[in-house]
Amino acid sequence: MTTANSINYQEFVPSVLQRFAAASGEIGKTELDPQLHHLLDLRASQINQCAYCVKMHTKEALDDGESQERLQRLTVWRHVDDFTDAEKAALAWAEALTSLDVKTDYAGLRNDLQAHYSDAEISAMTSAVAMINLWNRIQVSNH
Repeated sequence: MTTANSINYQEFVPSVLQRFAAASGEIGKTELDPQLHHLLDLRASQINQCAYCVKMHTKEALDDGESQERLQRLTVWRHVDDFTDAEKAALAWAEALTSLDVKTDYAGLRNDLQAHYSDAEISAMTSAVAMINLWNRIQVSNH
């Protein structure tokens, strides 16, 4: 969705966007499970209210075999049994890194993650969440 006064960032900072795209590609080469990556991208995009990204990441997740039922319940992941404990730890991490709050216990969240994932996977996850937040903010700036 764009408005009459939207800015075409590709026209004015193409090399910056190309580098962002290259970084996104590098994240895709990490140990981060693609199914989990879809969930993280979609959850952050929901929180950031990026309609374009929600639509895109929902389609990508479905195309890669994610179920419609799980995607429909992603916003209430804490209250359903559709997600594993590992996925729930990752979703909590994604939410904490998307909605920054000084009261967040990052050490506790890292402990939960480390119970399920390697430091390499957590590093990839953190990079993925940072990247989707960056893309969301660019897209939302033209709402």
